[in-house]
Amino acid sequence: MKVSLRDIYRPDVKYLRFLSVLLLSGISYGLYRGIQDNYLAELVHISSFERGVVEFFREIPGLLVVLIFAVLYRFSENRIFKIGLCFMAAGLIGFLFAGTGKFIVVLFMVVYSMGEHIVLPLRSTISMDMAKKETGGAALGIAGALDHAGRISGFVMVSALFFIFTRLGYKRTDLFPFKVVFGASVVFIIIAVIFVLPMEELKKKVPRRRFYFAKKFTTFYMLEVFYGARKQIFLTFAPYVLILQYGAGASVIAMLMAVSAAFGIVFNPLIGKLIDKAGYKFVMVADTLILVVVCLFYGFAHRIFPQNIAFIVVCVNYVLDAIISLASMASSVYVRDIASGQDEVTATLSTGISVNHVISIFIALMGGWIWKVTGIEVLFSISAFLGILNSVYAATIKKPVHDALH
Repeated sequence: MKVSLRDIYRPDVKYLRFLSVLLLSGISYGLYRGIQDNYLAELVHISSFERGVVEFFREIPGLLVVLIFAVLYRFSENRIFKIGLCFMAAGLIGFLFAGTGKFIVVLFMVVYSMGEHIVLPLRSTISMDMAKKETGGAALGIAGALDHAGRISGFVMVSALFFIFTRLGYKRTDLFPFKVVFGASVVFIIIAVIFVLPMEELKKKVPRRRFYFAKKFTTFYMLEVFYGARKQIFLTFAPYVLILQYGAGASVIAMLMAVSAAFGIVFNPLIGKLIDKAGYKFVMVADTLILVVVCLFYGFAHRIFPQNIAFIVVCVNYVLDAIISLASMASSVYVRDIASGQDEVTATLSTGISVNHVISIFIALMGGWIWKVTGIEVLFSISAFLGILNSVYAATIKKPVHDALH
């Protein structure tokens, strides 16, 4: 049975403008993210240990996101979403005009991260608020699919541009190709800001709590701790494994990200529907089984296979890692299912982001040190263990009483 957008979204909201913004900001992110790790490693000369330090500062806005929402409590969710996009634009403009000094680069990474972490919880809450009650998972899936479609476009642009620049004689350490990509990213984020500004205000002055902790969300908070830890290891160090261990250039990294995002377009709606049908508990537990395999190949592929085969294995692993990370949307549906209202959903999700960042910023620091002292084998073994703990804890989730009555 074919399902249209009208079957998913409420008839009284203009969801197309919001979805367009997700697509445009996704393109901008794809351009930026496609070159970020190579830019840090090859031009700014950030080592594997320093990469953890950089990530510590980049993730601080995630830790402070609840305080940011508290300061902006008089604004509607849509208006704060717009502010977040403006921060992202400011960070990218800074990258465009900055040099390769470590301090200035990290500063603009933090500015961009501020906007990214403001937008992150609101993308989920606005998507679900625009959806009908029974199609929250599907709405999240469509929002994620559009975001991934944008990222694919950005990643493919990066790969194509660096292929052209290589043919023109530019080296991997030349600054100009990176500046061109940053410029393109700025263009798309500015267009996204222009699109989002007229978006209607769905709610007025939504009250928000500074830190919202309720006993019924204890499991969610613990899951965020485990997820934040395992996610941070992959987000920070997986691309660096490809760059430093296997010598992957920006074109290769961007193409891998494009392939991952392409799979995301397919699997985002499927996982969203799976959450609606099989339940968020099943999805939370199942993804960890794949995660353990992913961790082992990240850490030990170079010891199991010849270098050229290991590189292919880790590339496939990178894509698989991206696919299973999509299951994180299950926790948002879980929160909505047990929350008493939209305000509680927003407060809980934003608090959850801060909770997982408490552990993730320290994991980033420790991860760089662990890599330097013991190697990537121990680093990704720890990630596998955290994933197992995540799965065991997710298995304790009980079905809400109101669901059982239906």
